[in-house]
Amino acid sequence: MEEKVSLKKIIEEFSLETAYLPEDSDDIVIVSTEVNRPGLILTGFFEHYDTKRLQIIGNAESVYLRGLDEDARRDSLTGFLSRRPAAVIYSHGNRPDEMTIELAEYFSVPVLVSEENTSALVAAIIAFLGVQLAPQITRHGVLVEVYGEGILILGDSGVGKSETAIELIKRGHRFIADDAVELRRVSAKTIVGSAPDLIKYYIELRGIGIVDVRRIFGMGSVKATEKVDMIINLEPWEEGKLYDRFGLENEYTDIMGIKIPTTLIPVRPGRNLAVIIEIAAMNNRQKKMGYNTAEEFNKKLMELST
Repeated sequence: MEEKVSLKKIIEEFSLETAYLPEDSDDIVIVSTEVNRPGLILTGFFEHYDTKRLQIIGNAESVYLRGLDEDARRDSLTGFLSRRPAAVIYSHGNRPDEMTIELAEYFSVPVLVSEENTSALVAAIIAFLGVQLAPQITRHGVLVEVYGEGILILGDSGVGKSETAIELIKRGHRFIADDAVELRRVSAKTIVGSAPDLIKYYIELRGIGIVDVRRIFGMGSVKATEKVDMIINLEPWEEGKLYDRFGLENEYTDIMGIKIPTTLIPVRPGRNLAVIIEIAAMNNRQKKMGYNTAEEFNKKLMELST
């Protein structure tokens, strides 16, 4: 399914002024992560003109249009707007003239205005759309930030994911999502997780019910999004099963083509899962910095045996 974001969300995110809207901005959707500055398009060159992209009119385009006589400007704007681009945004405080608004109304093209510098606006919109329109899946689990590491906790219902998250929050770490974690592939190397709007900042504890983490623990205890650096799978302890005791085996989970380091933690009464996850987070960060404790320990054992 093609991802999309409403124009209303873009208007709110970047505090855009509305010059003209053909319909409710909530009903206008953007589906491309790219934006375009239509310099060549305004001169009549329409090859590779992707009308799904947001079109940014900066200082250069504005000066060019003002320098044309009335007939030439009308021809230029007609060619540009008749192909119905997704929306046109004037940056740097530039304003559309009456002719532009007239033609935008005729061809039903949204026209917006930003006071922001053109380059900064383009970069910000691309970054925003890159997240909003990224390929997305939903996983049943809990996402928390522990010592700066995004930890996705997975496991069967009732294994203790939410209770462990609450203990981590009490210890000063931050909560992102519970139950349904929306995962977006925002780049070739990065998965970012967040909560659906309906359940954002809520967590369910069996026997108590729904808890508002933000209100109970304060604004510093929650975060809207977080990169997934590590996955921890919780499973009930099985007697006789051999668990990795040294950490020499590196395991990964593939999420939308990206391999994320994964650790299996067996659960049984008496184990402090919050502390274990804190250690796992610090150990994962240490590995990313180039130091692997298990490999160093194994190296010392090998040296002793020779």
